[in-house]
Amino acid sequence: MKTLLLYLTLIVARGVQSPAQNPDRLAQRSKGKATAPVTVYEMADFQCPACRMFTTTVLPALDSEFIRTGKVRWVFINLPLTSIHAHAMLAAQVAMCAGRQGRFWPTHDAFYQHQDDWAKLADAPARAALVALAQHAGADRAKLQACIDDPAVRNAIEQDAAHAQRSGAHATPSFYIEGGLLEGAPYTPDPMRRVLDSIYAAKTR
Repeated sequence: MKTLLLYLTLIVARGVQSPAQNPDRLAQRSKGKATAPVTVYEMADFQCPACRMFTTTVLPALDSEFIRTGKVRWVFINLPLTSIHAHAMLAAQVAMCAGRQGRFWPTHDAFYQHQDDWAKLADAPARAALVALAQHAGADRAKLQACIDDPAVRNAIEQDAAHAQRSGAHATPSFYIEGGLLEGAPYTPDPMRRVLDSIYAAKTR
């Protein structure tokens, strides 16, 4: 029932802004062909349990079926829910800094896979754990440390969140797909598969 309800919440959002920004700013957080007929903007929080579930159980199937095949371009948009997730902003900062080194997606995956380990820590240990995960994902530690407190990084994340909210997203994860907003995480790939198949067919007629 929940997956059916999620599928039905895809609405045509006339007059609602896309979370798209300057393409160059999004390149490090995008995967798939830039010319793919369908673009998905995933608006998510690294400390969000539903986002973790989606990333670890649903996204891999979508990646192999839609992203790697050139049908879909997938873009990550930061929407840290700082009122309920104490380390969401910090995790976004570390991930963005890893992205500057071309290691956004490995860091993204590591943060979700190990969310239970760092999310419950106090501030300083959480920072150390997130940096260690990003370093293990291939980012340079010294460059990360120099980048994390750069005001421009936090500003970019806040701009992400503002774009996400203007698109209509108020919870994580949310997905903006070619003019429609999908809120909530499916428990299996099937609801999102049906949405993407339908939109892809319409865009490639």
